[in-house]
Amino acid sequence: MSELLGKAKNFATEKVGHAKKPEAEVTDVDYKTMSLGSVEYLAKISVTNPYGVDLPICDITYTLKSVGREVTSGTVPDPGSIEGKEITVLEVLLKVPHSILLTLAKNIGADWDIDYELDIGLTIDLPVIGNFTIPLNKKGAIKLPSVF
Repeated sequence: MSELLGKAKNFATEKVGHAKKPEAEVTDVDYKTMSLGSVEYLAKISVTNPYGVDLPICDITYTLKSVGREVTSGTVPDPGSIEGKEITVLEVLLKVPHSILLTLAKNIGADWDIDYELDIGLTIDLPVIGNFTIPLNKKGAIKLPSVF
């Protein structure tokens, strides 16, 4: 009997391991707004759901780095779900305190932008499999807002 259960477990593991999984990519990181204490940037994530049912998103974790230093990080708890058989665009707000921007003055230089690296973990609750995290990474340059 244990041999039969072992074979069933191996079969299920193999089938689940080869099942289609949602795919995602960071499509844009851009300036959103500025306040007295911070500058806000908006990261957009495009997620493709291969299943015919909506998939709940557990959370989105993010870390924004510049010149090897962490600029901001956080978690977006329970951001909704991904529509079945659709491409869903998620938005993650990145709030950067002005004090951090001042410490990056050498990187800003004459071109008035920040070279960045954004790491995102998109955790989705997949049926049968459970929580599945899609790691995302994007590098680029974010323009700083001009006050003039």
